[in-house]
Amino acid sequence: MRPSPPCWTRTRRAHHTSEVAVQDHHVERLHALDAIRGYALLLGIVFHATMSFIPIYSGLLWPVHDLHRSDALSLTFYVLHTFRMMLFFIVAGFFGRLSLGAKGRRPWLIDRLKRIGLPLLISWPIAWGLCSGIYIWGAMVMRSENNFRRHLWSGLPEVPFLHLWFLYILLLFYVLWLGTIALADRHPRARDRCAAWLDRLVACSVRHPAGVLLLAAPMTLALWLTPRWRMWFGIVTPDRSLVPPLSSFFIYALAFGLGWFLHRQRGLLDTWRRRWLPNLAMAMLFTALSLWIVGLKARSIPVYDDTAKAWYAATYALASWFWCYALMGLALRYLDHNSATRRYIADSSYWLYLVHLPIVMALQVAVASLDWPWWIKFGIIMTVGLGLMFASYQYFIRYSFVGTFLNGKRQREPAHRIVYESPPRAAAPQGTPQQ
Repeated sequence: MRPSPPCWTRTRRAHHTSEVAVQDHHVERLHALDAIRGYALLLGIVFHATMSFIPIYSGLLWPVHDLHRSDALSLTFYVLHTFRMMLFFIVAGFFGRLSLGAKGRRPWLIDRLKRIGLPLLISWPIAWGLCSGIYIWGAMVMRSENNFRRHLWSGLPEVPFLHLWFLYILLLFYVLWLGTIALADRHPRARDRCAAWLDRLVACSVRHPAGVLLLAAPMTLALWLTPRWRMWFGIVTPDRSLVPPLSSFFIYALAFGLGWFLHRQRGLLDTWRRRWLPNLAMAMLFTALSLWIVGLKARSIPVYDDTAKAWYAATYALASWFWCYALMGLALRYLDHNSATRRYIADSSYWLYLVHLPIVMALQVAVASLDWPWWIKFGIIMTVGLGLMFASYQYFIRYSFVGTFLNGKRQREPAHRIVYESPPRAAAPQGTPQQ
């Protein structure tokens, strides 16, 4: 008799009409979560496009600093950084467990290595080489060294992962989580008790109005313990080392684990759908409080006052989680249906994110010294950059082996599908022969 799957990966009986089966790979597409995943990656492009316009340069490792700075883009950078990658890791955890239930452990791990590991292995040296050239170009434009050596290579164990760090972190999560599952299988009673306890914890964090504190409290502690924390820049980006900063790794692991256990209780998603508006209000409130504490102007100087760090860490953590709750609920409320446009964006977003950084950086360097308003230059960067990225996906990737490798095979639709149909024949009068 075949043993039942472990509690860590077992799919519970559906309690909500939006639940989908995962018995095989022909699963119903979760349109809202697909949209979140795609838009979170696109917001990463916007995020990086703002960085040359932030009104500080010292300590901000970027190839160029634009002639015209923008407080509006600085605040855009700030707000996006509070939730963008946490939201992505929640969705990654949810889809990770869904895929594991559909494939099984060994095929799932092979699939993750193929879709996550190989893109990292192939894309990183190309991106690093292109960004190195762009940093040299930026140094020539600004007549400075622009931290070229420090940002792009400092020797092992420091590795400049650039924008591809999230792939490395995902691989670490997958390997560690499979190891945890394998270890838990040796102690089934403890495994089942621990899984049940975590289920209750996740349910409380979503259902109870104050449940967000269960997630915000450990995140607050992680931020407060971050050494030399530059508070205005929030969560430290783990893009420079094979050993990621402990605080960042813990925070993103918390988001990944939330998504993983949400898949065990998918009816909880309906709570987010119903409460998206109050959660959005709370996100905006705590974001405003965070900015009131740290200031509207970007600052890269570390803060050593423990009291200030504690208050700011708490408001920042609450803002981050409320943004995640609100945007998940907003998507579930308004985007949980099939849309060809959103499907296309979700499919293309992975490729766009892999290739965007050299394109965005090059455009930033090209316009940095022009005496044009910042909003015109930012518009050029986004319009030209996204145009090039979408064109490369449509004409070179979508129907190629690379597109199949990243997102699965796509059937090419004819440019013009014309169907000629004969109109229905009218009944002929009696006695009149039909043609």
